[in-house]
Amino acid sequence: MAIPRVSFEFFPPKTPAGLQGLMQVADRLRAFSPEFASVTYGAGGSTQEPTNNAVRSLRASLGLDVAPHLTCVEASREETLTIAQSYVDSGIRKIVALRGDPRDGVAGTYTPHPEGFAYASDLVGGLSTFSDLDIYVSAYPEKHPAAFSLDFDIGVLKAKQQNGATAAITQFFFNNDDFLRYRDKAHALGVSIPLIPGIMVPENIEGVCRFAAGCGASVPESLLERFTGLNDDAETRRLIATHFSIEQCEALVEEGVDQFHFYTLNKSESVYAICHALGLRSSLSEAA
Repeated sequence: MAIPRVSFEFFPPKTPAGLQGLMQVADRLRAFSPEFASVTYGAGGSTQEPTNNAVRSLRASLGLDVAPHLTCVEASREETLTIAQSYVDSGIRKIVALRGDPRDGVAGTYTPHPEGFAYASDLVGGLSTFSDLDIYVSAYPEKHPAAFSLDFDIGVLKAKQQNGATAAITQFFFNNDDFLRYRDKAHALGVSIPLIPGIMVPENIEGVCRFAAGCGASVPESLLERFTGLNDDAETRRLIATHFSIEQCEALVEEGVDQFHFYTLNKSESVYAICHALGLRSSLSEAA
């Protein structure tokens, strides 16, 4: 089996203790030589300072290539590009460009800032003025919940590509056929940038269902059934979820996928096991 490349997403802690915990998690996962580590940006741009702190720490202390998230919400074009410029000036060469969620969360009503970038495709266009910047965007195998249709949503992705996007990271999914159909349809409609599957390990199945309801992802009944009766057994849930994600990733590798982006939720155990099972750890050991 071919050994894929990986990247990891972290969220920015708001306390010194949380940041220390994140650094421990990231330090363990960097053994897999990730392509980059992305750091999220809260709803309404609410975690700008914690995001910056996490980005600086991951780069300075661990030497990771970091891709901070940047959104359109509640900021003018000038303010947004000033943030981007500060990242570029510090040596960052990757940014995840997103529309972003309203301050009241994913279920809230999005209203573009009157002087800001209206949508992610506009933000990508603004960021494309920076040279040597890799711009990652989002993609939705089951379509964005606000999109009129899957074709319309792929058209949005194509607009991001045309404006300068380098690659797309998908929303998490649990049915590989959803991703494979999306990949084929996107290619047929002219999307040529890499589509990197976003992987969520479903050990907290209740939380996953809440996430899924807000972002338009589905959770198969067959997956839910695996966790029946395990509400008070976190260890068994983690084992089952890890096994599911290993099988999911292995099947995608068989379909030609060569890179994964893991939504870590600032935890390392399950993601570490998946990367090991995919062959990354042994590859690094042999290289050493």
